[in-house]
Amino acid sequence: MHKILFLFLILTCNLTAQTRMSATEAKSLRARVKEKAKNTHTITSDFVQYKHLDFLSNDIESAGRLAFKAPDIVKWEYTRPFSYSVLFKNEQLFINDDGNKSNMDLGSSTTFKQLNGLITASISGDMFIMEQFDISYFQEAGKSMVHFKPKDAQLSEFIKAFHIVFSASGAVTEVKMVEPNDDYTQIVFGNRVENQAIPDAVFAQ
Repeated sequence: MHKILFLFLILTCNLTAQTRMSATEAKSLRARVKEKAKNTHTITSDFVQYKHLDFLSNDIESAGRLAFKAPDIVKWEYTRPFSYSVLFKNEQLFINDDGNKSNMDLGSSTTFKQLNGLITASISGDMFIMEQFDISYFQEAGKSMVHFKPKDAQLSEFIKAFHIVFSASGAVTEVKMVEPNDDYTQIVFGNRVENQAIPDAVFAQ
């Protein structure tokens, strides 16, 4: 009985393990993602965020709503467990913490400007910039997953890697941002709607 259970566990692990894509598969995925990004002008989506910290036994879970307008306006509106929004717009970061507002000029910091660009690109999925990343392609449990490791030394002080999961059509379904100490933030998207008009009031600061 123990041997059968052990064999079952091995088979289960093998079935769910990551496998590297072939060069042809990776090329096909890049083409689908780029086509999807090129034809996506707005996105609204629900999201659930998991913040993993090594010293905590459970991840910190929050949820909210994302709004994106090409080329680079992004709003994260958290609704659970607290009211909080973050808006990236015109190289500015606007924060609304339950009515307490503040802002930061991202254009004055090269690193924060890069981070803003990467966050925007990760939402649309179009991060395939060979000069900026070491890129690895995987299949796992029927999903397409791409790991982006920044080459820039300064950026690597903040982000160790981006892991992005794509649907069959090339849309982003999950984003994982891994920090240098291996803590991470994982965001899972749901109820995605593309190319519907978003009122200007949504992006008002």
